[in-house]
Amino acid sequence: MTSPSARTSARRRQRSTRLVVASALLLIAAALVLGSIATGQSTLVLLSALAAVVLGAASTRITHSELLESRHEAAEDRARQAQAYRDITARRTAENVAFADSMKARITEREETIGQLESELGKALERAATATLKMSAEARRADVAEVEGNRLGELLEQSDTRAAEAIVRVAELEAEIDTLRAELEAWQRAAATSTYKRA
Repeated sequence: MTSPSARTSARRRQRSTRLVVASALLLIAAALVLGSIATGQSTLVLLSALAAVVLGAASTRITHSELLESRHEAAEDRARQAQAYRDITARRTAENVAFADSMKARITEREETIGQLESELGKALERAATATLKMSAEARRADVAEVEGNRLGELLEQSDTRAAEAIVRVAELEAEIDTLRAELEAWQRAAATSTYKRA
């Protein structure tokens, strides 16, 4: 199979040969007419004029076929380019759809995680409030009943530990929620920027 450049150069040589032949026919016709005029014989002038018309028509036909072939090749080239652009556009569209779907899935996943963490945070705050109330009640009982002071001291210590653990857990959950919100906002901005650039 010949390469495209070899085919192009062969066409160019053929075209220039056609145009050279057409030009040569016109030159021959002109030479015949001028030669017959120089002889001064009317019959010879008439025959050379007819030959010039025939050679001119042949030259015009060769040039016309060259023009038609050039237009046909240009149309084929434009069709190939249009198909290539359609393929590129289809590929880019598919990539954009895949990217958008991926980002939507990630955003949905992050929103679900944030919802779960907010629910856990609410429960932890509730436990912390309950623990704080218990601690206050235990402290009042310790003031009222000195007899049960040692026992209440132990309960107070346990309540303090649970309250501290609950406060630490609340702080951890709040930090996780802040981190996830920041990631979600960054992904949303990245998705918006990518969609804008691809559009």
